[in-house]
This record gives sequence, structure tokens and C-alpha cells, in this order.
Amino acid sequence: MGKIIAIANQKGGVGKTTTSVNLAASLGVLEKKVLLIDADPQANASSGLGVNVDDIKTGTYQLLEHANSAEECIIKADSPNVDIIPAHIDLVAIEIELVDKEQREYMLKQAITHLKSAYDYILIDCAPSLGLLTLNALTAADAVVIPIQCEYFALEGLGKLLNTIKSVQKIHNPELDIEGLLLTMYDSRLRLSNQVVEEVQKHFSDMVFKTIIQRNVRLGEAPSFGESIINYDVSSKGAANYLSLAKEIINKNRD
Repeated sequence: MGKIIAIANQKGGVGKTTTSVNLAASLGVLEKKVLLIDADPQANASSGLGVNVDDIKTGTYQLLEHANSAEECIIKADSPNVDIIPAHIDLVAIEIELVDKEQREYMLKQAITHLKSAYDYILIDCAPSLGLLTLNALTAADAVVIPIQCEYFALEGLGKLLNTIKSVQKIHNPELDIEGLLLTMYDSRLRLSNQVVEEVQKHFSDMVFKTIIQRNVRLGEAPSFGESIINYDVSSKGAANYLSLAKEIINKNRD
């Protein structure tokens, strides 16, 4: 049985999409079958894996509307062993359209749970908000990865997200686990980066991934070529970091 992992943080710019795309590609290279669901209207995870979002006819929007089955929305990504359900800007409208629907928080769960037998990992790239889209992702997920950038306001907003996760656990999804907190955009030369790492490890000890994602120029360049870091430059520090994270997740789920 596969595992559904949401990658969530309501703060923008913390490395959610970078993590979704590159973790998916890394797990794929390590011979796991992966489905990435782009649940962010900006559709960056889709374009980051080489999908031309203007051509999307069926994607996350149709999936959440239950207008199409998950199978009809899946397309093959350029990365080995990775499929994607892409997003399109029309996903912006979904929050309004779902508002008066029965079971609105369960739309994604109902649409994708059966896919767990077809994939080792299903990753959901969440929007940078705590709206209905993210709520659907957290309700559908078995676990959540929370990227935190190694910067001054890193821990601001984390409490809010953890409270949201608690209320999802209480009301919608008692099985939801925290897979781990992932420190991103780390620069070893900056005292601040090191302070944030210490602070997060002190407060959340076992919840923090051992792998830390370092700032890396190649990592920043890859999306503009519509490629994961694994396809773009497998010898880069960014690729090594994400492969290390993928191995950590695989080992954790072996126990």
C-alpha cells in the first residue's frame, strides 16, 4: 500500500514546490512509483516537471469537482517512475465552488484513496494558504512534510499550521501524522541559518529530518528548464540533498 504525503506550509517561498518536484524525482530514481498531485493554482510543480500548463484539459480541478476520475487526470512526467496530476490557474475557483458541497473537505480523499495500491508514494504539493484546497490535501494524506526556511521568520506561522493539523486530526483525519519538518534554504555561512537550525532542532527534536536542504544555484535554475534537479544536474548539491531526503523517507517507512 502506498503512502500519501502532503507537503504543506501556509507561508509562501519556503521551498514547498521545490521539495515536491525534487522529492518526487528522487523517489522515482530510487525505483519507487510516485504520483505528484499539484494542488496549487500557481501550477509551478506541473511546469517544474515539464508539463505545459496551458494544454491542461484535465487536472486537479476536474479531480476535485469529481468531473473526471483520477486515472483520466494522470499524465506521465519526464522523470522516471513519476506521474503527475497537473494544476491549472482555474484551480483558483475551486474553493468557491466547493464551499456549499456536502463533504467538501473529503473531495480529494474520495478521488485518490484507491490509487494507493498503484503507487509507493503519492505527494501533494499544497497551496501557500490554509484554505479548502490545503484542507482537502491534509484530509486525504497519511502524513505531512513541513518545509521551513532557515530565515528569521521561519517559526512564525508554524504554530498556526500545527494547530490546523491538530484540528484536521480531530475532525477529519485522525490518522494524519507529521512525517517531518524539513529545513530548507540553509546557508552554512550565515549565523542566522545556524541559529534557526538549532532552534528548530531544540523545539522539535525527533520531528526534524536529518537531511537539510542547502541553498543551491542549480536548484534555483532547474524549474526554468522544466526539469527536476535530478534531470537537470544530478551531480549538484541540491540533487544530493533531495536524494538523501528520499532515502530518509524510504527508511522511515520501512520500520
